[in-house]
Amino acid sequence: MYGRNELIARYIKLRTGKTRTRKQVSSHIQVLARKRVREYQASIKVSSHLQVLAKRKSREIQSKLKAMNLDQVSKDKALQTVANLSSAQIVSASVMKPQTPFPPPVRFWPSPMPGQPGHSQDIKPFAQPPYTTLPAPVSTPISYEPLPPPRPAAIAAPVWQDRSIASPKLRLLEYSAFMETHRDRETSKHLFVHISPSNPGYTDPVLESIDVRQIYDKFSEKKGGLKELYEKGPHNAFFLVKFWADLSSDVEEGSGVFYGVSSQYSGTENITISVSTKVCSFGKQVVEKVETEYAHMEGGKYMFRIHRSPMCEYMINFIHKLKHLPEKYMMNSVLENFTILQVVSNRETQETLLCIAFVFEVSNSEHGAQYHVYRLVND
Repeated sequence: MYGRNELIARYIKLRTGKTRTRKQVSSHIQVLARKRVREYQASIKVSSHLQVLAKRKSREIQSKLKAMNLDQVSKDKALQTVANLSSAQIVSASVMKPQTPFPPPVRFWPSPMPGQPGHSQDIKPFAQPPYTTLPAPVSTPISYEPLPPPRPAAIAAPVWQDRSIASPKLRLLEYSAFMETHRDRETSKHLFVHISPSNPGYTDPVLESIDVRQIYDKFSEKKGGLKELYEKGPHNAFFLVKFWADLSSDVEEGSGVFYGVSSQYSGTENITISVSTKVCSFGKQVVEKVETEYAHMEGGKYMFRIHRSPMCEYMINFIHKLKHLPEKYMMNSVLENFTILQVVSNRETQETLLCIAFVFEVSNSEHGAQYHVYRLVND
């Protein structure tokens, strides 16, 4: 959703309350990187110095060993021990003391024990009598109690539940905001944003997660805002969608132009849903639209369709003003403080079925509108 430095800046703001720009974060990362390089270079110098000291210490130890009255086997053993030590071990620890000669190597069975064979004989761990044929055990009747019936296997969640905008009770199938023009009996349609239908499989990755606290300030904190809704739950119904909107088409006005929004959902219950769409600017709600839709049974599922819902006047004017900005970076600067929160709930019980937070940038792709979906969590 954001660049690395902006995410770090938002985390600092969330944890400490201090504001840092992306450039400040980038500069501090460079300072830390240079510090790490200096520390690494210093460690290389220390390692080289340790090797010099270790060689000097090793020579001292070898000279002391030669001066001691030890047999050749003990000397060889001590030299081998020194050779196996690292440079740091040789320098930091005293490998041997002059007054304490190395003990002779430990030997198993240094002399034949009474009643035991000598070194030249084969030593067995234990004596084993030859195998004999044992009589078969007498079988006794064993009574078995019948096992309890197996527990029913847990019902696996649908494959799309962790890979698309879906809660256990409702799934978003398609979403689009568009402009239609009618001229000379011809109709053309331009998609500003579009979430296309998908059929994910188990091989597809699950959705990435974003901490919901990072975007609280982009939405209204009044009653029914994102923070209150998330605390109420259920948490598995909350998602973030990053749109790269396609503004490549010339926006038009007049009787032959229609601006609309369409959405489609599938559910598990025959209910009536309420769809609330709140537009926010600088974290303040500026307009809200509430729609109601009834379930229709299709293919064993309950379908909900909001087809060609007229776009509100505020949104149409906003698109026109945004399109008239000369540069895309200016558009993105405006969109950074523009968000939409869509809440789909059960009209009777007010239970939240889906809550989708939309954030925007301008698309640079030749392929039109793009999007990416995240799951909102509170880690």
